[in-house]
Amino acid sequence: MSVLTYPEAIGVGLLQGVTELFPVSSLGHSILIPALLGKPYSDDLNVAGEQSPYLSVLVGLHLATAVALVVYFRKDWARVLQGLFSSIRERRIETVNQRLAWLLIVATIPVGVAGIALDKVFRENLGKPIPAAFFLMLNGFVLFFAERLKRGGTGRRRAGDGSMPGDEELHPDVISDRRIVKLGWASALWVGAAQILALLPGISRSGVTMSAGIFKGLRHEDSARFAFLLATPAIGGAALLKLPSLAGAQGAGIHGQLLVGSICAFVAGYVAVRFLDKYFETKTLTPFAIYCFLAGAGSLVYLSL
Repeated sequence: MSVLTYPEAIGVGLLQGVTELFPVSSLGHSILIPALLGKPYSDDLNVAGEQSPYLSVLVGLHLATAVALVVYFRKDWARVLQGLFSSIRERRIETVNQRLAWLLIVATIPVGVAGIALDKVFRENLGKPIPAAFFLMLNGFVLFFAERLKRGGTGRRRAGDGSMPGDEELHPDVISDRRIVKLGWASALWVGAAQILALLPGISRSGVTMSAGIFKGLRHEDSARFAFLLATPAIGGAALLKLPSLAGAQGAGIHGQLLVGSICAFVAGYVAVRFLDKYFETKTLTPFAIYCFLAGAGSLVYLSL
């Protein structure tokens, strides 16, 4: 008998698509909301449940979110791939596209290694409502600290404005890429490594990556852009690793639900990234920091009673 109904699949898909890209932690919400709603959701949608397919379903839905990111940033990925291939062919790293391609590769290595080594340990031991609520509160502190740092000007003094003569004639995405590649190899590696914290349920991948980018001097819009580009191979790769298990016994009886959930995750993810890409041109992480702290604290109190 299926342990994932179609209404649950729709809800989980929409939730995953939005919260994966908003800096509020998709895994944390996917653990907390079923627990707060109570039965039957706390049974059907239990990450730590024995032989439960819920975790595999969640990771599988990430593939739909990754596809949404690829579709939205398709022109950017075309430039990145062109830069990578030309760099390999010409054996040099000189242009903005070439440098951005290799920065993304270097920055993805830490989370790729950590994900394979630590993912199961972290999620099996910490994939429960109380730890998720605590880490969601911690996520709020991280976002708030990044904003306080930005307000103090530390990041801006470190990176500078990054503008160049003739920039006004270029597409804003190209100008953003120029600023991002000024990070340098060590800083890009540091920003990419911040994604490892997202293995903890309640810590947002996009949130900690953006915070790390801000700490290294990127603007909000540039740190968000770099975070979304970094998220694509990370969440897409993790999803592809889970697909074989969903094609086997663990996915028996829920293939239809997984398809419906994936469609919902794709739509929600595309709408979310389109909104956030514009939002961070003028807005900050502060509202998300407040939300994460209050939601985490409220959940912690409620679940502890």
